[in-house]
Amino acid sequence: MEQGQQGSLRERLVDAGVELVLAEGSTSLGLREIARRAGVSHGAPRRYFPTHHALLSAIARRGFQELGTRFAAALAAPGSARTRLRAVARVYVEYALERRGMFELMFRHDLLEGAPPPPDQPRLRESSLPLFARMTDLVAQCRPEPDDDGGAAVAAAALWSNLHGVAQLWAWGSLPLVLSAARPPVAGAPADDPAERLERLLAAVLDAHLGPEPQ
Repeated sequence: MEQGQQGSLRERLVDAGVELVLAEGSTSLGLREIARRAGVSHGAPRRYFPTHHALLSAIARRGFQELGTRFAAALAAPGSARTRLRAVARVYVEYALERRGMFELMFRHDLLEGAPPPPDQPRLRESSLPLFARMTDLVAQCRPEPDDDGGAAVAAAALWSNLHGVAQLWAWGSLPLVLSAARPPVAGAPADDPAERLERLLAAVLDAHLGPEPQ
């Protein structure tokens, strides 16, 4: 089979996997179902991906690429480093909520720590490095002191961990529940907007890691 056809079929399998994970979640990604959706025999994926994990990693890598595109759009907007960092934080959490199946797949431990991929592909865990580098750069710009000791990377890692936790707890309904309980409804007052509540929470996360925003 010609190289172009091989590449086309390989991408078709990944495309089918992306559609499946977005429609039905990360637990739906069986080889047979991916092959069926791609319109190939159930044995075809093995010709392009040596293991099931290799195919899942290729699908998850698409998620990192999409998230990276959203990061780039947020970073291109005008504003201070703090403003752009808040936009990146919002993008990260919104992506997790909009693409729950893909987000879960992207951070599966067995895929992140899986066997080395083909020579032309990085390890899945390395797909997160450019995103983390952008976040670290913004954190460094927000800190008053020079980043001589790598403190910006530590602060960015703490911020990332916090955002990941916000995304998971919000998706599970735990954060909306506790925040609603902490602010009982007042007669005549407008209903609490979940989007506004999440925005306030993200602002509090940045304050916790970077200090209050300068006035």
